[in-house]
Order: sequence, then structure tokens, then C-alpha cells
Amino acid sequence: QVQLVESGGGLVRPGGSLRLSCLASGKIGGLYAMGWYRQVVGRQREFIATSTNRDTTDYADPVKGRFTISGDFVNKTVYLQLNSLKLADTDVYYCSAGGIGTKGSPRQYWGQGTQVTVST
Repeated sequence: QVQLVESGGGLVRPGGSLRLSCLASGKIGGLYAMGWYRQVVGRQREFIATSTNRDTTDYADPVKGRFTISGDFVNKTVYLQLNSLKLADTDVYYCSAGGIGTKGSPRQYWGQGTQVTVST
């Protein structure tokens, strides 16, 4: 019932920029956070950044100063501006939303991912 759709990925040169978007649809009860993660084949999904409905943000060390997260909790939308991209940033980037499930427990929803490739 809940769907998150990412867009904006693509191929970019080192030092370049991309802007990822994530649009959530469906009912997300108690939405309190939206964020971004990334994952390469064979690796664990890695936290990148999160934005909360209390206007707080958090970033993983590898992206601090380069990536900027922006959340719109009214429209259930989150963006990630990726600047100064490095080869190591090549990953599938996933959007996530945190809410409260029907049983009152925290729930995390995931998008399908969008590929970011940084290459010469």
C-alpha cells in the first residue's frame, strides 16, 4: 500500500552533481523521518542521510559537506543533492520513510532504488 519511488540517478563524472528525488504514496501513519541509503552488490545497505519531521538532519561521515538532504513531510517527498561526487559514491541509492505501523510499532518503508554511477 505504501510506495516510494526514487528518480534522478544516472551517470556522472567525478566532481559532478546529481539530485535525487523520492516521492512516497499511500498512507504512512506517523511519518517522522525520511532518508537515503545506498547499497552496492554484496554489501550491506549503508546509511547516507536522514531528515525528520522535527527539522533535524543527520549525515554519514563520507557524505558530510557534499550531500544535502531536504525533506517535505507534507508532500511525503525527500531530496538528496549530491555534489562533488566521487567514484566511491557509485551505488544504488534507496529512499526510506519511517512511520508507525498499524500495531503501533515503528515501520520502515523502502523505495526500489535508483542507480548512481560516477565514472570517468
